[in-house]
Amino acid sequence: MGKVERVVFLSLVLDLFAFTIPLPLFPRIIEWYTKRESSDPSGFLSRTLSLVSATRALVYTPTSNPQRWDVVLLGGLMGSVFSALQWFISPRIGALSDKYGRKRILLFTMIGNILSALVWLKSTRFATYMLSRVIGGLSEGNVQLAIAILSDVTTPENRAKALAHVGIAFAICFIIGPPIGAYFASQPLPASITASGIEFNVYAVPAALTVVLLTLETLFLVVALPETRGRHAQPIKEKKAATNGAANGKTNDSTHQTSRQATVPERIQMLKTLQQLHFLFLGIFSGVEFTLTFLTFDLFDWNNKQNGALIGSIGIISALLQGGYVRRALAKVGEGNMARRGISSCAAGLVLLTIVPYAVSNYPTVAVRLVQAAAACMAMTSATVVNSLTAYASLQCDDISVDPDTGKTVEEHPELAKGKALGKFRSSGQLGRAIGPLLACASYWTFGPSLTYAVGAVAMFALSTRMKSVTKRRTVTATKAQ
Repeated sequence: MGKVERVVFLSLVLDLFAFTIPLPLFPRIIEWYTKRESSDPSGFLSRTLSLVSATRALVYTPTSNPQRWDVVLLGGLMGSVFSALQWFISPRIGALSDKYGRKRILLFTMIGNILSALVWLKSTRFATYMLSRVIGGLSEGNVQLAIAILSDVTTPENRAKALAHVGIAFAICFIIGPPIGAYFASQPLPASITASGIEFNVYAVPAALTVVLLTLETLFLVVALPETRGRHAQPIKEKKAATNGAANGKTNDSTHQTSRQATVPERIQMLKTLQQLHFLFLGIFSGVEFTLTFLTFDLFDWNNKQNGALIGSIGIISALLQGGYVRRALAKVGEGNMARRGISSCAAGLVLLTIVPYAVSNYPTVAVRLVQAAAACMAMTSATVVNSLTAYASLQCDDISVDPDTGKTVEEHPELAKGKALGKFRSSGQLGRAIGPLLACASYWTFGPSLTYAVGAVAMFALSTRMKSVTKRRTVTATKAQ
């Protein structure tokens, strides 16, 4: 792992750690605001919950405690709003990084993230808390800019391996972040602060921890991260390519070239295809993730601890697969094939979830094992698909080159500039994350879990078939490039 790769990985760990801390707190935060603002029926929270309740009643009426379902739904809706804002802002952040530099724009987005956490720290009204989420949604650019930076400093043959560190950071933080957030949620502020009379959010300690982590990340980036956009990228690429070739005793003329299309129109078309696949995949997959806890609550009456253990096991298996399998096998297997394996694994998991409602009455133990097996399939999916599709998209982008006479950066094709192209790619996935949970919930309550997961399985098998055709086209193009 090179210096820039280490810096990016450590900054991602800090950033995603801060991002995952509040995830398990959403329902509790909403409940706290509900108690505080229940006496104000015209308030923002009361009106929002009324809208959620009315929408939920159109498709589902729970037999008990409908308020709890509304709180859970509102938490999911908050996640969808965040993803929708990311869909809007990601291409713009990427384009700005192409124009002004990765580091400068990344630091600018970090200021927004810190501001978001500070607003959360002080938010005693739900409207203020939602403002913090909006600021965060419009500011979060660390992941997409990290991908652009790694694409700047890596060669085609080692780029997928480097981008796997993004997935590893995600897996690590989604394992440790939520439990730590839940722990600090139970810790009170120091008496010296509460004695001042200033009112803070009920979960001010996790919010303060988030501020500290984001501040440390910003200072770390200021000191340790070099600018990679432009002339700094090409010498690193050339040096690494030459070193790899010399070490192997042969030129790198096969696997790393197979993912890149031969002509500019083909690369632009491939990026559009990958954006569509990214949108469809995350639309389905995020819906499955969101409804999985509904399934375990409805059928097994699992509590938060049991659901947390299930989700945590997915993160652990995903991290092990990314570190032990994906990073080593991706160069040999190819980005398209690896993504296809993950999508097929998700389809298999959905088939298992389809069977669970039929097995739970007579074979409850078998039903639990089916859920656990489906979780293992989803862990394989988490470890492979997004990382592979991202690496695939990155390889279609223009590599920066420098004119040896003038020393100026050679002009890129505007649709293939890394920041803009990868921003659009990420944007497509975020749109899927915004829509998927809402559609999955409506289907789950209207048609039931078995039909919902069966339709999802069919859709995933169709995506797997589509990935096969994309992979074939890429391989033929690579033969021509040689």
